[in-house]
Amino acid sequence: MIIVGVDGSRAGLEAVGWGAREAALREVPLTVVHAMPGWACETAPGRYAAVAQWMRDGGEMALAAAEDRARGEHPKIGIRTMLLPGDPRAALIEAAKEAELLVIGSHGLGGVRGLLVGSVAYGVAGHAPCDVVVVRQLPSLPRGELVAGVNGSPRTRRRVLDFAFSEAELRGVTLRAVHAWSGFQPTSEEDERDGRLILREALAGHRQDHPDVEVIEEAVHGHPVEVLRQAAEGADLLVVGSHGHGAFAGMVMGSVSQAMLHHSPCPLAVVRNKQDDLG
Repeated sequence: MIIVGVDGSRAGLEAVGWGAREAALREVPLTVVHAMPGWACETAPGRYAAVAQWMRDGGEMALAAAEDRARGEHPKIGIRTMLLPGDPRAALIEAAKEAELLVIGSHGLGGVRGLLVGSVAYGVAGHAPCDVVVVRQLPSLPRGELVAGVNGSPRTRRRVLDFAFSEAELRGVTLRAVHAWSGFQPTSEEDERDGRLILREALAGHRQDHPDVEVIEEAVHGHPVEVLRQAAEGADLLVVGSHGHGAFAGMVMGSVSQAMLHHSPCPLAVVRNKQDDLG
C-alpha cells in the first residue's frame, strides 16, 4: 500500500499524481489521507460544532479533489480516502506503519502555505516507519533517469541501492549512481581511485540482481549536496539515505538528506534504515 497525505494544496495534488503513478507501477492500492485536529472530527453539538463541520467539509473536499486527480492518472488502481484525527505528523507516521511508501508534498499538510519545506514534510521524512517520497517539484522535461546518492555507511548505501535499482527497473529508466566526497585539499589520484572503488563495490551485487538496468557510475569530488543537486536536474527521482556516514546516534536525518529536502530539483525519496537491517 502507498499512502499520500494531502491538504488541498497544489503540492498535495502533485504528490497524489506521483503516488497514483507509483501505485500503478507497483500494482498496489493507494490510500489518500487528510489530517485534522481531533476535536474537529467530533460530530457532537457544542460551541465549535459549526467550525468543526466547516473543517470536515474542507477535508472531504480535499480528499475528493485528490481522488479525482488519482483516478485521472490511473483509473484502474484501488483508491480509498480517509480523514485522520490529530497532528498531521503524528497521524501520517501512525498511518504509515502498514505502508511500503509514504508520499507527501514539500509543504502544506496543515502547515503555513508557501514554506520552502514545511515542518510536516521534515518531521515525516525523519520519523516515518517506511520510505518517504517528498514531491517538491516535478521536472518539466524528465530525462528518463533516476539518481541515487551512494554515500553514507555500507548499510545506508545498500538500502538506497535496493530502492533505486527496483525503481529504475519498474520505470525502465537509467540509474545514475553518484558518489561524492569533499575536503579542503585538492583531490588526488588516490582519492579518485578510492571513490570509484567504493561505488563499484556498492553496485556489484545489485547489478547481478537487476541485469536489465543500465547504470551510469559517477564518482565526483565536491560537496555531496551540490553534486546531487546538479546530477538530479531533470531526473525522474533522486534517492538518498535517511542518515549520512558517521551521523550522531539519535539524529533524525543526516545533513545531506536534510539539505536535499530543500534543494532537490525533482521528487526526493528518503530511504529508511530499517531495524531489521541492523547487525
